Amino acid sequence: MKKEIEEFLDYLRLEKNSSPHTVSAYSRDLQQLASYLKDNGYSWRTIDSLALRGFLAELHQQELKKSSMARKLAAIRSFFAFGLKKNWRQDNPASVLATPRQEQHLPGFLTEEETSRLLDWQVKTDHPLEVRDKAILELLYASGLRVSELTSLNLEDIHLKERLIRVKGKGKKERIIPFGREAEKWLKEYLGLRPLLVLNKMPGPAVFLNYRGERLNVRSVQRLLQKRIRQIAIDRKISPHSLRHSFASHLLSRGADLRAIQELLGHRSLATTQKYTHLDLSHLLEVYHKAHPRS
Repeated sequence: MKKEIEEFLDYLRLEKNSSPHTVSAYSRDLQQLASYLKDNGYSWRTIDSLALRGFLAELHQQELKKSSMARKLAAIRSFFAFGLKKNWRQDNPASVLATPRQEQHLPGFLTEEETSRLLDWQVKTDHPLEVRDKAILELLYASGLRVSELTSLNLEDIHLKERLIRVKGKGKKERIIPFGREAEKWLKEYLGLRPLLVLNKMPGPAVFLNYRGERLNVRSVQRLLQKRIRQIAIDRKISPHSLRHSFASHLLSRGADLRAIQELLGHRSLATTQKYTHLDLSHLLEVYHKAHPRS
């Protein structure tokens, strides 16, 4: 299956424009499947739905998360569908496999008051790393960016005058996102100090740099947020993604249209956007009584 898997991964990269993360995950999943089939005496021609169910049963015994199981199944289905299209096989043995029911997790988010506490602190305006950290948190909340999108930003992507960012999201899909005056203020402060982080190196295109003048990574942003969470004494799990959830929830609670939020977040499905929003019962009742003609 090695040759077939490589051709499928090339198809994902070049034709489907899938993200590197997706390609990498599908590669691991399919290599794992190939190893299982080889160990159990299956050849490319003898693979059937029973063989695939055996693979999934083995994963289940390993107590793999349902989300991981679902992703592996998606990789297998896509791979065999591609094989059918390429006439490698005359059937798709994965077509009869059922997707495991997903656990529903309510993602973490911050209230508006907690967000204010998170973002409001005394920053040493002559300290490039402190100003950078402030600019990062302000921009994450102002734009709803994924952390990977934030760390991938280049200088040419930020348009301060118009207060707009150009972002390449999942599948390299571009979108334009506005940001507010507070984020603009701290981005200007940071960009003025950014040359101090470059030192004697040739300046690269990355917006956010670490102390060595290199592009900041996702893990560093996670550490930055955890440090602030400890400082303001919030005792529940909050991640950088929580700022994305908070961005969506606060927009919705103040009357933003769900489809507009979907565009800002870069979601393909409105159902995904709905999972990112949180409204308490009192707000829902208020909206209902104001809007329903017979309330």
